[in-house]
Amino acid sequence: MTVETNKKYKSGFVTMWGRPNVGKSTLLNTLVGEKVAIVTPRPQTTRNRISGICETEEGQIVFLDTPGILKPKQKLDEYLVKSARSCLRDADVVLFVVDGATHPHSDDKRAAKLIHNVNKDILLVINKVDIADIPNLEARIEEYKRLGDFKGGVAVSAITHINIPILINKILELLPENPAYYPEGTVTDQQEKLTIAELIREQVLLFVRQEIPHGVAVVIKEFTPRSDELVYVAATIYVEKPTHKLIIVGERGRMLKEIGMKSREGIQKLLGMKVYLDLWVKISKNWRKDEAALKRFGYK
Repeated sequence: MTVETNKKYKSGFVTMWGRPNVGKSTLLNTLVGEKVAIVTPRPQTTRNRISGICETEEGQIVFLDTPGILKPKQKLDEYLVKSARSCLRDADVVLFVVDGATHPHSDDKRAAKLIHNVNKDILLVINKVDIADIPNLEARIEEYKRLGDFKGGVAVSAITHINIPILINKILELLPENPAYYPEGTVTDQQEKLTIAELIREQVLLFVRQEIPHGVAVVIKEFTPRSDELVYVAATIYVEKPTHKLIIVGERGRMLKEIGMKSREGIQKLLGMKVYLDLWVKISKNWRKDEAALKRFGYK
């Protein structure tokens, strides 16, 4: 005897929203099941709108990762906030992601204010509960609930996957009935060149740590297949100061060599083929404040 189900297939767009460093990109990678966004301990690692696609039997969820919301101090910050806000227009659901290990921050309040009058279903996602003070977690959740009008909340850990299936089910409940937007098996709609540039920038941030917080941009200058098994990639790492260039290059070029080796590993995994990677470091003074430079580097 066959039992028919009345469940309808759902699909839609879900914007990840919140201040810097609450774990949005790590959460995106966990929800998608593959690495589609770079992750570093540095705030504001994400600079571009990144789509990651989660498939279940019940539906397809297209996640839009956004730069962290903060008070803009320069042209790049203004671009990041505009980029994040543009993702709200396309969203069926907004995930307001917060750090359960800390009390609400001024930037959490700023992020909450920006979506106060958005006519979207908003889910509160309390991340990092694997490191939060668990006995006081309920009180912490109540603090965050007071920041807005939410359609519910889920306490999760992007690292240990606590309550991730519950979060996916809650999102699907709020999505409209639609056919899939992307073919089965698609995990991201990012162009390869952007993904490669981001993989290189990730390694720069991981290697230099505190020395160069955000003054790094990466531009792919050439992407040329040399055979069925090899592709040539030339990339330029732009920094704002001569001292920053010295740090990235390192003594006798050792730091740049390490960055190149780790970047190549990630690119080869992405492309499924061997990569010859040429890296160059150039200075573009105060590029984060220069609108023309921002456009040249792809922040449009």
